[in-house]
This record gives sequence, C-alpha cells and structure tokens, in this order.
Amino acid sequence: MEKEKWLFPLNILAAVFIAVLVISASVTITLFDRGAYERLQSELDLPGIAGISEQELLENYNALIDYNSVFFTGPLAFPSLAMSEAGRVHFEEVKAIFSVFQIAFIVSAVLTCILCVFLLKKRRFRFLALGGILSLAIPAAVVCVMLAVGWDRFFVLFHELFFNNEFWVFDSQTDPVILILPDAFFLNCLVRIIAAIVCSAALLMIGSAILRRKRT
Repeated sequence: MEKEKWLFPLNILAAVFIAVLVISASVTITLFDRGAYERLQSELDLPGIAGISEQELLENYNALIDYNSVFFTGPLAFPSLAMSEAGRVHFEEVKAIFSVFQIAFIVSAVLTCILCVFLLKKRRFRFLALGGILSLAIPAAVVCVMLAVGWDRFFVLFHELFFNNEFWVFDSQTDPVILILPDAFFLNCLVRIIAAIVCSAALLMIGSAILRRKRT
C-alpha cells in the first residue's frame, strides 16, 4: 500500500482532466451541432423574422460556425448579412473563447486517455466517479444562478463577466445576424450543454460503480 500512495494524486489529476474533457466536449459538440440549429430555425421561423430565405439563413449561420473553429484562419465574412466593426470585434472575442474550449477538448482528451489506461490497468476506478462529480460542479452552479436571477438577467451577467465592452449588444439595423441568433437559441444551447454534461457524469459514475463491483 505504501508503494501505491503516489496513485492518489494521479486519481485526482485524472478526475480533473475528465471534468475538463466532459465540459469542453459538451460545449464543442453543441457549437458544431448544425442540425440542432436547422430544427430550431424552423420552429422559431427565423427566416421570416430575419427576412431572408432558409438557404441564406443557413449559409450565414454556417459561415459563423466555420469561423469559430480553432482551425479556421482569416476574418469572418457573412455571405449576405452586413456586419459593423463592433460586431466584428465581438465575434473575434467569441472565437477566442470557443478556441479555448476546443484546445482544452483536444489536450484533455489525450491526457485523459493516457491516465485512464494507466489507472485502469492498476485497477483504480474511483477517479471515474470523481471526474463525474467534478463535471457536475460548474453546470450545477450555472443552474442555481440562472434559477435565482432568471434567464434574461443571467444572459446579461454572462456577457458582463466574459466581455469587457458592450459590443455584444447588437443593433439589428447594423448587425442583422442577431435576428438569426435569438435568446431562445442561446437558451437551447445552454440546455443541451448541461444535458450532455449530466449524462456524461452519470455514465462515469455508473461505470465506476460497475467496475468496482466487478473488482470485488
């Protein structure tokens, strides 16, 4: 047992990497889930609200999503929507945030795989449950704040926290892209991110319990 005390910090480290992986993967997958937006734009009649065809709407949305890829280089250019200088700056800031999540996803995936293989060979399984618990910490805090202040106030607080300007307050006359990205879209994204994290955490904890039971 003395010789294996050093496995404890590895368990903690693996759990942290798992939590980072679960959260960053949930955000990244939600970002690039274009099918969800296609379904939502029909439900909300976004082409009618924006005054453009469904094809135009999807072309502009896809241009924005492509731009937010960490592998995309070059400026943002909407096929048929105008964009102000303030809008351009805001989307640059948004891309920087999403890039952090995507890089965290890639790095944590590699490190998690390495540590998981090592610890599973050592028949250590608690780190899976701990990773699941840590994964739930952030979404639990987000939900608590959102329930306390309401979605509208939470949306404002989120932007005030992550952006040090008011460029995120779009004018549909100069930045019509806001018409195809209503509050309902962002709420839908948040719900899907939290659902993905909760499901992943549940699977991790169930997997940990099953492996530990088999070991005994």
